[in-house]
Amino acid sequence: MENTEVKSYNFSNIKFSDLEEIVDIKVVDNDAKFDEWFETTYDLDDIEILFFKNLIQKNKTRIAFYMEENLRAKFIIPILNLVDFVFESVSDWYDTALSGTLNGVEFKGFTDFMVASGTENPRKPYFFIQEFKPSIPDKDPRVQLLAELLVATEKNKTAIMRGGYIVGRIWFFVILEKLAENKFEYVISKSFDSLDLEDLKQIYIILQAVKHKYCQD
Repeated sequence: MENTEVKSYNFSNIKFSDLEEIVDIKVVDNDAKFDEWFETTYDLDDIEILFFKNLIQKNKTRIAFYMEENLRAKFIIPILNLVDFVFESVSDWYDTALSGTLNGVEFKGFTDFMVASGTENPRKPYFFIQEFKPSIPDKDPRVQLLAELLVATEKNKTAIMRGGYIVGRIWFFVILEKLAENKFEYVISKSFDSLDLEDLKQIYIILQAVKHKYCQD
């Protein structure tokens, strides 16, 4: 009897080689892809700037030693709360289940952070951040993020998804684009050091751009 068992992966243990077996995916060097996103105008006020200065001061000598939950609670969540992704019919979600099928392969797991439509349950995902890890991660957050973005393109029936991943104090942003059936490419931004005030301000503006430009149907 033919084995009809569906192959499945968990986001937490997916490898890039696994993704390459499922879809045609490659990284490209094209910083211009970020222009519309990163060049969004946003004027920070004095309260926001003081908040960032205090956040850096409190954490700069400790962040390298934080385990995942401390990094999340003490440094990442305060930034995300200041952006405030809870508005209209949009909410932010932590450790939330996500599943979907990509080219006949099932994916499932829990997202570290997701912005999606819905107030009681997430419906349409708009943006992901993966994942709140200490400076020397045991897994590659880039690959986990890509898997989530791939699933989201299929769920949303959209060609472009955005996200970010964090390794200790360093942030990266990612754009994934679907070029054709089962054919994708992605770009990774330059790194942003969240303990540098100017970089942290830019991270915040980039997140505000997500809120105001891309969290809508």
